[in-house]
Amino acid sequence: MPEKRTLERARKARREGKAPTTQAGEFVHEEIEHIREGKHGARSTKQVIAIGLSKARRAGVKLNPPRKGTTSARTRKQAERDLAHGKSPKGRRSPKRSRAILRALKREGRGAASRASLSRQARSAARKR
Repeated sequence: MPEKRTLERARKARREGKAPTTQAGEFVHEEIEHIREGKHGARSTKQVIAIGLSKARRAGVKLNPPRKGTTSARTRKQAERDLAHGKSPKGRRSPKRSRAILRALKREGRGAASRASLSRQARSAARKR
C-alpha cells in the first residue's frame, strides 16, 4: 500500500496536468526510499522501478502498459491487470500473498537503490532512446 504522502504528491501532479510518468515517478521514488531505509531489498534497479510502476497503476495512475516488443508478454499482461485493478473498486488483498512477497523482498540485497546503480540504469535507459 502506497504511503499517504506519495498518493498526495501523485494527485497534486495530476491536478497540475503533469504526465502520467511524472505521477508514477512518485511511487518509484517511494520504493527507492523503502529500500534505502531497509524495509526490503530488490534484485536490480529495474525491479525497483517495476514495483513502483505497478503500485502507481494500482493506485489509479493512467499509465499505459509497455508496448509490444519492449517487454515480455507476461510483464505486459501484469501491467494490464494492474491498470484494471486501479480502475475497479478496491477489493481486499490476500494477506498471505502480501506477506510472502514482503518476505521474499526482505531476502534481497539493498544495492539496487544505490546512487551508482540508479545512475547506471538511467544511462542505460537514455542510450536506448
